[in-house]
This record gives sequence, structure tokens and C-alpha cells, in this order.
Amino acid sequence: MANQNFLPLYEKNWYKHNYKRVTESLLLILLLLLLGYRVISVKNYSFPWFVALLCESWFTISWFFTLTTQWSPTVIKTYPDRLLQSVEEVPAVDMFVTTADPVLEPPIITVNTVLSLLALDYPPHKLACYVSDDGCSPLTFYALQEASKFAKFWVPFCKKYDVQVRAPFRYFSAKPQVSTVNNTTEFKQEWLHMKDMYDNLNHKIELVELQKSNPCHGEFDIFSNTERTNHPTIIQVICENKECLADGLPHLIYISREKKPKQSHHFKAGAMNVLTRVSGLMTNAPFILNVDCDMIVNNPKVVLHALCILLDSKGEKEVAFAQFPQQFYATLKDDPFGNQMAILIKYLTAGIAGLQGPFYSGTNCFHRRKVIYGLYPDSMEKGNSLSENELEQKFGDSKEIMKTSAHALEGKTYFPNHTNISIAIDIAAQVASCGYEQGTGWGKQVGWIYGSITEDKLLGLTIHEKGWRSELCTPNPIAFTGFAPGGGPIAMAQQKRWAIGLLEIFFSKHCPIFGTIFHKLTLRQCLAYMWIINYWGLKPLFELCYASLLSYCIITNSNFLPMDQGICISIAFFIIYKIYTISEYLSAGLSYRAWWNNQRMSRITRMNAGFCAFVCILLKLLRISDTVFDVTKKDVPLSDDVRDDKDAGRFTFDESLIFLPGTTMLLLQLTMMFIKVLGLQPLMPTTTHDGNGCGIGEIFCSVYLIICYWPFLRGLFETGKYRIPLSTIYKSIVLTCLFVHLSRKTVPA
Repeated sequence: MANQNFLPLYEKNWYKHNYKRVTESLLLILLLLLLGYRVISVKNYSFPWFVALLCESWFTISWFFTLTTQWSPTVIKTYPDRLLQSVEEVPAVDMFVTTADPVLEPPIITVNTVLSLLALDYPPHKLACYVSDDGCSPLTFYALQEASKFAKFWVPFCKKYDVQVRAPFRYFSAKPQVSTVNNTTEFKQEWLHMKDMYDNLNHKIELVELQKSNPCHGEFDIFSNTERTNHPTIIQVICENKECLADGLPHLIYISREKKPKQSHHFKAGAMNVLTRVSGLMTNAPFILNVDCDMIVNNPKVVLHALCILLDSKGEKEVAFAQFPQQFYATLKDDPFGNQMAILIKYLTAGIAGLQGPFYSGTNCFHRRKVIYGLYPDSMEKGNSLSENELEQKFGDSKEIMKTSAHALEGKTYFPNHTNISIAIDIAAQVASCGYEQGTGWGKQVGWIYGSITEDKLLGLTIHEKGWRSELCTPNPIAFTGFAPGGGPIAMAQQKRWAIGLLEIFFSKHCPIFGTIFHKLTLRQCLAYMWIINYWGLKPLFELCYASLLSYCIITNSNFLPMDQGICISIAFFIIYKIYTISEYLSAGLSYRAWWNNQRMSRITRMNAGFCAFVCILLKLLRISDTVFDVTKKDVPLSDDVRDDKDAGRFTFDESLIFLPGTTMLLLQLTMMFIKVLGLQPLMPTTTHDGNGCGIGEIFCSVYLIICYWPFLRGLFETGKYRIPLSTIYKSIVLTCLFVHLSRKTVPA
């Protein structure tokens, strides 16, 4: 035990998937051969041939991004026991929970997330939980108040019986696990009592929600005459551990930042910066955990696992943040909507972890406060002592913020209100006002960076550009779990928001390419960022062009796929790629159906959400319109029985334009099949390869695309929310007819 302090607190191990590397390299070679074939066949140049060359060139670049990103996967093992033996006193941690809309994000979800955080296996007097309510909802405030009363019983119960999942709605949705500790009459009685208390809490919140009567008296007076986008700062200390009791509860603080109609609030990034400033005044913990309101704790020792990385002798100098992957509970069988991202987490996320580190995912992440304040790794050991003018320029004119920021940057343990955080409310309200950030470095040099609605990727990128690393932490059991959005409008809106935000980064000064040329972003990390930007933002445009090319060739009786021996390259790539992806799913313990669902949904998502995002960015670049942050609707299943609900896996639609590209593409392919079967193509094409008309390759690809769009095909004939709205169908018919007309115009009479 004498050498315990010299042992690393975590180990990072690289591993290889040799068969994957060989297959991925073979696929890259086939893509290069296809490009080479097109180049040497330049004498057969035609419009379809040129467009195909352009698209396939980008697909080759995209595959190179994928290959280099997942080439060096890693896994990390943490040692919490070593941590406890190597430090005299564990550091404080501030926990941020963000919610924005009490309708789209029901307060009971936020309550369960907060309760799971309050019950962490960590000294409670070292924890403070800050809840940001951008909806300024008295219902959310009421729910948190009631939750704090319930927490006085729930937290001791969890620790007494070593409960793993400490979100009540998840814990009570399953039968209690029987062990020697809880297989007693006392436990059963307490379990029933706790369940009754939680049901009562749930009923209270639902009752107020259904009555839609928000109390505006007493403690709720502060919500009088407030609107969601026009209200003063509201900060309330709901629970305070004044005596710093080791068996008490962590601090619980409610925050709703000031909003004014004509002032930009910078979406979630602005809320996170307010949380950072307010927490800096109240508790100023050196580490910050941020989670979305629907990400519950699944491993109560999560703080210890993260600190193993952040307090390790090497990690302390190099690692800016520890990211935990997003994983999901109560998942639908075979992932019908392709949004559980199991393969992406297993291979690509692990591969990125082997580079400069995983992306910041916006939730489930532990940050160093000093890094959020702009510290560079070169200044880690000596600290970052700034003059008073520099502090004011970066952090604003609040003397208290300047003081706490200076202590955080210098690595000093300083708690401004160690015994009474309530006295800081008035000062905190000032730094949470709309105008405080004007003329400061917030959003530019310090805090969450402004300029993209995917504020997480932008902040992580700027941190990596400074030379910091990040680490992916995957303890057993997993640290956090959430509920994956359903299929249809909710998922599409979320994917569209991701794509828009990533494209905003690409078309800005924060582009990863500039980060490698002018800053300290490593080349392979740059390629990893380009992979995610391409996957959600750039590739959809080329996929849509490629799919449209199928229709064009059938209409004009031309071709773009090779008609001679060159077709063997395309066939070989298609077969090997499908076998390769199937093997990934099977090795991960998933089914063939899960593989197919993800294959078809990747086509649907990118051609709909991705293309709409590209159009939005184009309009923004042309200064016609600006981007909008859409809050993702959160739904909570009452139990795991959702897996058996047949309707749960059905695709839903609404009148949003996000479904227009997919509906148009489906109608276009069906029209092309109709034209082909009836022989309505031109008889004598003049611009086709080798003088041949539309080949079997184009027909096969078109049929494959129709099969991929099976949910949309069903949506043409379904009823209710499962049917594509008639307005969308009419618009798609017009676009289809226009495409056919313009394509025929290119064919000489």
C-alpha cells in the first residue's frame, strides 16, 4: 500500500480490429479503383458520368474520414479505490441540469434526473446541483420544491440499500433486485413506503400540470407577470446544506436567467454560461458536470470514475474534460428508428477516443472550470494569473466574479460562500442578466462559445484547438442513460438541428481545418471532426444528388454506372460493404433486423433532415433567414412494456417541410419505375455511355431506394399521424413533375 500513490488512477489501452482494418482498407481501394475507372473513361464523358464522378469522389473522401477516425480504438479502465486512497479530500463538483420547455420537457423528467444526481455516492456537502429553467416555468420550480422534500427520504434509502438506478421512475418500473441486503421485511416495507411517496409526488405534479393553474403567491410571487421570453432573473435556493453535513443533501438551486424579447440569448450556450457565473459566485467548484434534463444517473459512483481521469498525475496536465457516452434505456426492439447509435458508440466513438479525445456531447460530461475559463495546457502548472484589467475584459465588471475566476484559474480552492450560499443571490442575479456579457469575453474567449446551435461540438473543438485532450469514460455499469426519441418529427428535428449546428461550424472561423493549420488540433482529430460534420451535414447533399441521378438516367434512358467490366467494382463494393456492416451488428449482439433498420434509416435521415439543414445554412449564408433552436420533445415510458407496443415502432409524420425531400424522392423513384415498365423512355439516347441506355444497375439501385423508403410508402396509405399529410404529398407531386419535365428537356428531340 505504500506505493498506492504512485499507481495511475486510470489506464488507457489501445486495441485492434484487424479484420475491420483489412475490410475498410479494401473498401477504400475499391472506391479509388472506381474513381480511376471513371477518369480513364473520360472519352465517354456525359452529364450523368460527371455528376457520378463528383459524388463518388466525395464518398471516397467520406470513407477515408471514417477509416482514419475508427482506426485506433481505445478503452479506459478507472480505479476509484486508488483515488480515495491517494487524496486526502475529494474536490467539490457543481452539477448543471438544463431544461427549456415544461411542455416538451415535462418537469417529472427533470425531477428524476435531479433526484438521481442528489443521491450520488459522493460527499453531499461537496455537491451542488443547479437547474437552469429557460422556460421560466413555476411548474418546474414547484416540481423541484416537492422533489427536494422527497429527496430527504429517497437519498438515504438509496444509500442504505445500495440502489444502482437512483431515478425513481426507473427504479419503481422494475421489480426490486433481491439480495442479502434487501431481502428482508424491513426493506419490503420501506420499498412500498418509498413507492407510495413517489407516486404521491408524481400525482401532485400531474395535478398542477393538468389544472394549468400556476400558483403566483408566496414563494411563487416571483413568477407573477412573467413570460417565457420576457422576465427578470429568478434564482432560488431550494435546498441548502448549511452545516455541510456528510449525511445531508447537496445544495439545490433553481435559476431562470433574465430574458428580453429583442436580445439574443444564445440558446443553450447562453444558459450554460449563466450557470457557470452563478455557480462561480455560490460554490465555485473546480469541476463541473453537465447533463440534459432527461439523462439519469445509472452508476452512482460516476463522479469518482470521472475524477480518476481528471486527478490522475498525467490527466491533470493534459485532459480538459471526461466524456461519458450517451446510452439509452427502455429501447425498442431492433432499433426501428435507427437512433440508438449502438454501433457508432462501439466503434467510432471508441476510435475518436484513441485520437486527441472524444467530442463534447453536450451532456454526461465533467469539465475543469479553469479550462472553461480559457486556460491553456501550457499554463496548467504555473496557473494563469491575470491582471485586473484582463479579468474585467474577460469575465465582466463584477468584482466577485473576477475574484472567483482568478482563484479558479490559479487552481486555488476557494469557496466564496462556504457556509451560506443564499447571501450570493443578489449578486448572482446581476451576472445572470441579459446585458452582463456585453463587452466581455463570455461566448468568445471564456465559457460556452457562441456561433453554433450545436454548442457542445463548438466548445469541444475550441478546447482541443488549445492543445487539450479529452477522455472517454465507460465504467461498468454505464454512467448515464436516457430515452431515445421516437421516429418521425421528433427525431428528424433533432437530427436537423445537429446538422445545422455542424454546418455552422464548418462555414465559420472555427472550421476544424483552420484549427489544424493555425492551432493545436491534431490532423487525425481534424479528420474526426470532419467526419461528424460530413456525416450529418455535407454528405446528405451528395447522397441526394446521387439518388436523383438514378431518376434522371431512367427518364433520359442514359446511365452513369459502368456497363462493361467496370460494373464488377461497384458490385464488389456493395456486397463487401453490406457484409462488413452486418458483421459489425452481429458482433455487437444485434440482429439482422436492427442492421436493416439502421441501413434504411440512415438513408431517410440524411436525405430529409440533412438536406433541410443544408438549405437552412444556405439561407443563413445568403442572409435570408437565421437558424432556429428546436427543443427536442422528451417522452417517458411508464414501464419497459413499451417494447411490446406494436405502434411504438411505427413512423409518424407531420406537416413539416422536413418530410418533403423524402416524399419527393419516393414519388420520383415510383414514377421512374412506371416510366421504365411502360417503355416511356427516349428510344435513341445520344449522350449515353457506349451508346447504351439505362442499365440494370440503375434499376436495381432505384428499387433498393424504394425499399429503404418503405415507411414513407406506407405513409401514403396510412391514417392519422402515421400518414404523410396531403399538403406534403401535393408539393412532392409538383416537384416530381417538375423534375421529370426538366430532365426530358435535356434529351434532344
